[in-house]
Amino acid sequence: MTAASLPLPTSPRRLWRRALVPLGAALVVAGLLAATVGRPSNAGSGAALLTAPRNAAVSSTGTRAQALARAQAHLRAVPKDAAAWAALGSLEVEQARVTADPTWYPKADGAFHRSLTLQPAGNVGALVGQAMLANARHDFAGALRLGERARAMRPYNAAVYGVVGDAEVELGRYDEAAATIQRMVDLRPDLASYSRVSYLRELHGDVEGATAALESAAQVAGNPSDAAFAAFQLGELRWNTGDVAGAADAYARAVKLDPTYVPPAAALARVHAATGDQAAAAREYEAAIARVPAPQYVTELGDLNQAMGRPAQAQARAQLLAVEEKLFRANGVNVDLESSLFSADHHTNLAAGLRAAEDEYTRRKSVFVADALAWQLHANGRDTEALRHADEALRLGTRSALFHFHRGMIELSLGRTDAARADLAEAIAINPHFSLLHAPEAAAALGK
Repeated sequence: MTAASLPLPTSPRRLWRRALVPLGAALVVAGLLAATVGRPSNAGSGAALLTAPRNAAVSSTGTRAQALARAQAHLRAVPKDAAAWAALGSLEVEQARVTADPTWYPKADGAFHRSLTLQPAGNVGALVGQAMLANARHDFAGALRLGERARAMRPYNAAVYGVVGDAEVELGRYDEAAATIQRMVDLRPDLASYSRVSYLRELHGDVEGATAALESAAQVAGNPSDAAFAAFQLGELRWNTGDVAGAADAYARAVKLDPTYVPPAAALARVHAATGDQAAAAREYEAAIARVPAPQYVTELGDLNQAMGRPAQAQARAQLLAVEEKLFRANGVNVDLESSLFSADHHTNLAAGLRAAEDEYTRRKSVFVADALAWQLHANGRDTEALRHADEALRLGTRSALFHFHRGMIELSLGRTDAARADLAEAIAINPHFSLLHAPEAAAALGK
């Protein structure tokens, strides 16, 4: 089964109220404990949902901080509650994601280990939580091993298939991921499973199918925060296909649905930067970073500062990114892919950037890692090797303006002018605003 053939159920069974987090960044945390404590209760805010057993005192209302406080208070009173320790770990993984603060990861790790110490056998909730943590730290091979252990214990638990499928996607095992995510859809057709279907379809170039899956996700959103997540993801899909107005509408809808959710606010800054209102975009990025200092937002603001002729501010952003990279690494997060791309984009520390890309490629063969390695090889003047990996990055038919731009610039360096022009034109056709750094380069190379 290919990702493009993943069906959506026409008569969904009773849907569980769930939310999810973006693929590749962190994993869905709904239903982690269902296999061990029965029907879960919901607790969450923002765009993700945390599930805990009822006896963990995590309710369906209140903020994530309140949910953490309740879980901690419960564990002070009942310190041998293994399921509650697993729930606390899941909350802490989610807290790290939404705050861009990786210091929560060691805390989550400790909570999962405590849970497994108390209940070493059959503790699916803690195993899935550990897999979620491994994925968040970009240890995808480790996440897959943990997820497979959990699947062997509870083959009918949908959350198990979420963490396994995410790991398989990031490892570049796309056929296996399609089968895994199809099983997740069959078990529980909800935001988590529909969103994964959408992502796989997008990777395979099926934009229409990806949109249909996101629309299905929006239809089963159980609360405004869930709906905001679905709207944001639809905006991302529209942005990636060059529909700037449609993306802006979706982002604005997400902000209205959940003003506490930062990603659509940062995405609106990107829209304003692309459409000429750079001063407003800079202010919006600053506001987003003040709320959540995510490396992506810092990078985009740095590129915007460079485009605005503010090199000092751009350098300050680069210094902040270096500090953040050290913080993430110190807390067990592998950032080789991200650091290698930044290195190649900004022509800094190229030898180290190439080592990072090569190291990551030994661990996983996803299209994103192939693209990063191609771009780093190009930056280091090794274009013949780079072209092979640029072709590999496009092997699924992904409609990525950035992938085509990278291959076009590599082909240009190799003197393959016609092929280069075709790829650069394709990048502009997919999304003329795909990058503040590179869209102008593509247009200049085409003589536009």
